[in-house]
Amino acid sequence: MYPSFYQGNTPAALVEAYGSPLYVYSENILREKCRVMKNFCPYPHFNVNYAIKANSNLSLLNIVREEGLRADVSSPGEAMAALAAGFAPSDVFMIVNNAAPGDFTFAAEKNLPVSVDSLSQLATYGRLNPGRDICIRFNTGIGAGHHKKVVTGGDDTKFGILPGDIPEVKGLLKEYSLSLTGINHHIGSQYAQELYLVGAKALIKIAKQFEDLNFLDFGGGFYIPYHKNDGEQPYDLQPVGEGLAKLMHNFSAEYGKDVTCMIEPGRYIAAECGVLLGTVHAVKQIGLNRYAGCDIGFSVFARPTLYDAHHDIEVFGADVNAPHQLVNIVGNQCETGDYIAKNRPLPPLTEGNIIAVQDTGAYGYSMSSQYNMRLRPAEILISADGSVKQIRRRETYKDVLAGMQKMY
Repeated sequence: MYPSFYQGNTPAALVEAYGSPLYVYSENILREKCRVMKNFCPYPHFNVNYAIKANSNLSLLNIVREEGLRADVSSPGEAMAALAAGFAPSDVFMIVNNAAPGDFTFAAEKNLPVSVDSLSQLATYGRLNPGRDICIRFNTGIGAGHHKKVVTGGDDTKFGILPGDIPEVKGLLKEYSLSLTGINHHIGSQYAQELYLVGAKALIKIAKQFEDLNFLDFGGGFYIPYHKNDGEQPYDLQPVGEGLAKLMHNFSAEYGKDVTCMIEPGRYIAAECGVLLGTVHAVKQIGLNRYAGCDIGFSVFARPTLYDAHHDIEVFGADVNAPHQLVNIVGNQCETGDYIAKNRPLPPLTEGNIIAVQDTGAYGYSMSSQYNMRLRPAEILISADGSVKQIRRRETYKDVLAGMQKMY
């Protein structure tokens, strides 16, 4: 936990003012992470594309844009958010997967650079938009991640065109008069960062088989420490960035032109700037298991249920000096899989205590839902000066029912 996260504001006061559960973001931490990524690679032609799927709140996107980052989007909705936040169309890179024809038409109308990841999609794009620029996502055969569901390279994934299909790629480019301007790949998320350079070398090997590329996009997936309470330290990314710069210098010299190097981190930029506050409403013992039930169901925060993800928890209002107890922190959804933490040693919890789930700025609100017709929470931003701004209101039951009509 960053010591100055709340900047004089208390979790209890924030919950009192904006309700529970509540997503809280720190402007200072968000800007810090943007700057770390901007300085990640000492190569003169280097861009950072923030992956909007991690967190798409317009206020946060505006900060990211102010810090000089570009946008990486995966859908028309995310593209609209980027444009609404002030990103220029040329700075919005749309990397799609199994896109509908309408998505390609949308991208063409908005003049967005697009990357496709199958021969089928390349042909569809070409039929709809002959003569335009296109980018391609390759599967370099290298994949890794903290959970099998976030591995995006290798044999057991749906993503990317295989290097063996390059002859077919070239045939489709010629058939539809498409200009290949860049290629990209993505290994996965939260893996040993030494693999990043292994993947980069594999993508460069593919790049050498094409002429006149403008950029290579090496993806993101950079590691953040989710176990800070256990002393886990941040990964030293400096050797990775320096290694990538060396690869790009050598490649550009051999290629005969200055090729831009791009990365697309989402989690690394957004995760640590966010905390999710919730309130304990019930405590009980069932056999050997102790449960603290709170208002953070998986409709509010899905990562533990989806990925068995660990998030540190801070407790407010409990006796932190009392002997810790093993407790399961569970939510309010009607599902056994609805939990935040299992057998976590925490101070004795009781009704009314506030818990803070750490590092929830990435894939928190963006993965929330209205399951069980629960209301999605508000989002607030603690500004650089310590003032608090509501950047998304809490949903109402009118919102939940909106768009539905009774049929007789």
